[in-house]
Amino acid sequence: MLIDVIIPAFNEASAIGKVIADIPDFVRNIIVVNNNSKDDTRQVSQAAGAIVLDEPQKGYGKACLKGLSYLDNMDFPPDIVVFLDADYSDYPEEMEIILEPILQKKMDMVIGSRAKGSRENGSMTVPQIFGNWLATKLMCQLFKAEFSDLGPFRAIRWDKLKALDMEDENYGWTIEMQIKAVKNGLKYTEVPVNYRKRIGVSKVSGTVKGVFGAGYKILYTIWKYR
Repeated sequence: MLIDVIIPAFNEASAIGKVIADIPDFVRNIIVVNNNSKDDTRQVSQAAGAIVLDEPQKGYGKACLKGLSYLDNMDFPPDIVVFLDADYSDYPEEMEIILEPILQKKMDMVIGSRAKGSRENGSMTVPQIFGNWLATKLMCQLFKAEFSDLGPFRAIRWDKLKALDMEDENYGWTIEMQIKAVKNGLKYTEVPVNYRKRIGVSKVSGTVKGVFGAGYKILYTIWKYR
């Protein structure tokens, strides 16, 4: 099966090379979406062997949509798309764990759950942990969804992802995918993944504006699709 990886990246020059180096060799394309970075994210990604796309409009979802557009225009689109962060908080070498339920158990989507895995001390802030708990509890009550995390490390079948018609351009991207997966009847599961302190300062959890912006957008997305 053809497996491609999309990595949104904003000012991650110090981490992105490590992320790319740890991605397993069975991946066909590593696509880094340079999301208006002011550092050497583009140059480091290219030197590490990634395909680099430029998305000047900032936004996590916007960067992901840029990557999907690129894949959609390929002569041979992937069978599976994997998403992970560019800050080296995920363990790319655990990709086989993420993919196994799709390859062996016929799942459509797999979320890497930091809540079920092992987290390095300080790798997630208190607002992050609480926000994930609240969002997953609300999804359970409103959509009968069984999630423990909004983890960015995830895999989904290409045809199923296209059918979700993803729209969100920033913080609501991950939860939009999970809600739509439930509403569209996708077969999904979670697997435990490890999580470590990111390299550098988070653009979301590392600022008050980012914390409140992400929290608001996540709650708004839940209300929107309720």
